[in-house]
Amino acid sequence: MNASNQKSYNEVRQHLENTDLPSRQREALINLLGALSTTLEKELYPEARDEAILKLLNDLMSQERLLAVVMHQADELEALKKISVHLTSSLDLKQVLQAVVEEAMRLLDNAFAAHIFLYDKEKDKLVFGSALQNDGTRNVAFAEPRPNGLTATVARTGQPIIIPDMGKHPLYINTPNHWRGSIVSLPIRVDDNVVGVMNLSRSQPGEFSESQMRLITMLVDHAAVAIENARLHELVSQQAKVDILTGLPNRRALDEQLESEVRRASRSGRPFSVVMMDLDGFKRINDTYGHEVGDVILRQTFGMLNENIRATDFLARYGGDELTLILPDTDIEPSVLAVTKLQHRLGRLLIKLPDGNEISMSISGGIAQYPLHGKTASDLLRAADAALYRAKKYQRGTILKARGPTDRLPLSSIIAET
Repeated sequence: MNASNQKSYNEVRQHLENTDLPSRQREALINLLGALSTTLEKELYPEARDEAILKLLNDLMSQERLLAVVMHQADELEALKKISVHLTSSLDLKQVLQAVVEEAMRLLDNAFAAHIFLYDKEKDKLVFGSALQNDGTRNVAFAEPRPNGLTATVARTGQPIIIPDMGKHPLYINTPNHWRGSIVSLPIRVDDNVVGVMNLSRSQPGEFSESQMRLITMLVDHAAVAIENARLHELVSQQAKVDILTGLPNRRALDEQLESEVRRASRSGRPFSVVMMDLDGFKRINDTYGHEVGDVILRQTFGMLNENIRATDFLARYGGDELTLILPDTDIEPSVLAVTKLQHRLGRLLIKLPDGNEISMSISGGIAQYPLHGKTASDLLRAADAALYRAKKYQRGTILKARGPTDRLPLSSIIAET
């Protein structure tokens, strides 16, 4: 490079160093300038080289802003790609919300905290979703949303609010002194419904640039899709574990719950009980009045039983008119007492039949205790079912205890059922 071009090169470099471009973009442009100049020196004849280098320097001087815009757009596209990959990597709602706040914190160099609150419009209720602070603290809400505060206002109006200086904004009158800095709050929308609010704050006052707001808005748009997908996945998963007729957990949900209870009990060393129950005389009613009446009886009786168990207990429809009840932290004697009380309550429930008659139902049951009658889910179910079989055959309307870990259904009953 001749002396004239070297001087021009130095002038352009000095000019770039004095611009207000972000340091990373400034350094990239300077590196690009040096690389292109070196390439031109190697590839072109001296006569053409000097002219090309001078033209390059002049063009760069006149179009530095355009180059900066292009580089900035490339940065935005890269950020958008990372956001998309991160938010679509899971269908678990908690993980999705955590990914959103992580990406939000990356968008601002001096971010203080990111929070997400999920919004139930019908109840006008905000529920904490996820949070991340600049010191690494996770899932701790900076504060509960105030009834007429920033988060609630955005949730109700569906409009974003940008606050360059919290100390001077009406929404932050009479708030603690440490609530200072700048904050942006955006609604998370699915179609026309606000399903949540994301807040992203900085500890210092200041405007949010157009570029920052563009990226934050894109993040929220992607978050809305990811949250909706996670919720739909959760809904489908829940529906797959619910008995359509009675609304109780089904056999699949029972198997998962029972396996979980076995693991918990094996760690804690505490017992729990499993009860297999069956409605007495249900087949006769079903045959006499039809399945429609039978379905009504199942809904009423199973619903009443479910309403009268403890919050920690788990009642599921095993199949047909059979139920399974799990009683955590309960050995066999209190379990017998609890099921006996259910029998008495069920006996007082009167169900009206199509012919005008009223009937009450009774249940028979078998109880097995962990680890006395089995140490696996299948062994406990088998032991409780064998006790139920004995109750149905010999003492209908009673609750019998399993005899031991070897208690099994008689071969004749297995053949009959198959």
